[in-house]
Amino acid sequence: MKILVLLVLFLLLGGGLFAQKAVPPIIKGKASFYSDWFDGRLTANGEFFSQEEYTAAHKTLPFNTWVEVKNLDNNKSVFLRINDRGPYVKGRIIDLSKAGAKAIGDLNEGIFNVEMRIVEKRDLLIFPIDFLIKKKSVPLRQRSSYLDFNLITL
Repeated sequence: MKILVLLVLFLLLGGGLFAQKAVPPIIKGKASFYSDWFDGRLTANGEFFSQEEYTAAHKTLPFNTWVEVKNLDNNKSVFLRINDRGPYVKGRIIDLSKAGAKAIGDLNEGIFNVEMRIVEKRDLLIFPIDFLIKKKSVPLRQRSSYLDFNLITL
């Protein structure tokens, strides 16, 4: 009898433990990509920005949040990590690195019609591991002196 009562209580009180997660909203809007001028400069979270990394800027999402950005014109999509704040142009919802922009479209377009959704890290495990490995970015001062030194031929 005690087992039956415990079972009934568990079913009544424990039903909320199995609640489904809410599906993250899909946000539609315009996306642009960073100018080369920003390469090597600090982002809002303190990292050095690199055009070769799959990163993006968003006004309100927490840093290190992963988002999927899908180009609505050609249905190509890319996963990006939020590491900066912006865009500060009215009507745009996200700024992409050049690597992210190349993945979803032609860089000559400049602005893309996109939909964006937040993804969890476990969803990213379907990609090769090198996608998640952070590429080494060089600070702007070091990069310019490195390039100048390497242009000298003896």
